[in-house]
Amino acid sequence: MRFKILIDSSDEKGLVYKVSHIFYTHNLNIEQNSEFVDKENNKFFMRSEVDGDVDIENIKKELLEILPADACLKIVTQKRKKIVLMVTKETHCIGDILMRHEDGSLNADIVAVIGNYDYLQNLVERFGITYHTVSHDGLSRAEHDAKIMDLLKTKEFDYLVLAKYMRILSPAFVQNYENKIINIHHSFLPAFIGANPYKQAYERGVKIIGATAHFVNNNLDEGPIIAQDITHVDHSFGWQDMRDAGRDVEKVVLSNALKLALEDKVFVYGNKTVLL
Repeated sequence: MRFKILIDSSDEKGLVYKVSHIFYTHNLNIEQNSEFVDKENNKFFMRSEVDGDVDIENIKKELLEILPADACLKIVTQKRKKIVLMVTKETHCIGDILMRHEDGSLNADIVAVIGNYDYLQNLVERFGITYHTVSHDGLSRAEHDAKIMDLLKTKEFDYLVLAKYMRILSPAFVQNYENKIINIHHSFLPAFIGANPYKQAYERGVKIIGATAHFVNNNLDEGPIIAQDITHVDHSFGWQDMRDAGRDVEKVVLSNALKLALEDKVFVYGNKTVLL
């Protein structure tokens, strides 16, 4: 049996040796291993993929005995995670994820797609995936979010992915899914906000277009960053060309961030991440 062991703790001398020794005594083969020490904050992170026959609860108990008292230990045996996607009208991010799901390169099952319009229903259902429309018409933000949360209670999922969902989530919604909501947006913030940021950027003469994928918290677009990327533009780009280039970056960055999360490679602490 192959499984992952994720450790987040304060740092002490000899932790890698102690953990590896437990693996050795249980005849576990280490197939992948990464660790990182944040010396400034005295934090230790370790991600190991191991293979062998072992009692999971027993090895968990032994690891906790040798780790610092503040250690957070996770042992992941699940092979495929489940995700729910939320959308509004834009197709580039949802389309990319649907294609990766279709060709098998997305190591997850899409449980459902939720939209505040039915605009993307036909697209999603072509892939045999359930689509739910939860309209926001006539509802406050809190009322609309409550309706979505009621729907989500009927679903089993590991991550909620905002594939260009163009509404701000309420604090009550966000606190229910801490470090479980992944969002994507252009990286012009805070310079160009509001309507049509690509046109604003064009008028300013920007030379770099980027995208940021992050976990959602109640500081708007300021949650822990998972992945970022850029592409270069120049004077020959009209604002529509910049928008198209930006969308290409957005869909790739979102899918890359999702892949990292699905592979349990993202450790969150404070308002930042460690990727192992």
